[in-house]
Amino acid sequence: MTSLQKRLFELQDTKYRDFHSKLIPNIDKERVIGIRTPMLRQFAKEFGKKTEAEDFLVELPHYYYEENNLHMMLLTQVKDFQRCLEQIEGFLPYIDNWATCDLPLPKCFAKHKEELLGHIRIWIASGETYTIRYGMGVLMRLYLDEDFRPEYPEWVAGVVSDEYYVNMMIAWYLATALARQWDTVIPYLEERRLSPWLHRKTIQKAVESYRITPEQKVYLRKLR
Repeated sequence: MTSLQKRLFELQDTKYRDFHSKLIPNIDKERVIGIRTPMLRQFAKEFGKKTEAEDFLVELPHYYYEENNLHMMLLTQVKDFQRCLEQIEGFLPYIDNWATCDLPLPKCFAKHKEELLGHIRIWIASGETYTIRYGMGVLMRLYLDEDFRPEYPEWVAGVVSDEYYVNMMIAWYLATALARQWDTVIPYLEERRLSPWLHRKTIQKAVESYRITPEQKVYLRKLR
């Protein structure tokens, strides 16, 4: 066990491990330490100031789930866009679960949206479950307001996959997009452009959202 792993185990909460490991069923429980996110985030903030953090970022693959989460948290602190992008792309192939994939984005991404778009397109077309999911997540978080373009939902809806975590992300993206770009996205449901499963799941997630108006929810239920 490395010195870093020993420090992570000092933050362990076994009850939390037992609970959280059920949410990431594709990860062996023995690879889950059990660290609550606020504690790991605080650890990342302090650890990121140390030179050993740079060594950790190139020591791939990691064994523990929390090491992968720590890796992503450290990348959010990288201020230089090109360096951050290179490190994200180097790490994407090692992401093996939805929770690590869905952690907050690097702050520098919001300042470089145009440069990022080409990479997002490549990620979504990659064929790799969590790389696809990550690309869709970036598109959902950064490009649904003033930077929105009608072709973005097409990028997402155009993905055909048997992977549950990809399809859940497609539904999540479209449901979120409905709340922000209703007129552009609602035809995907009205014209039944999605598979039956995605159609139902998108409506379900949209109806559950507080961002969708009561009137819109009534209309969506009629489209089931």
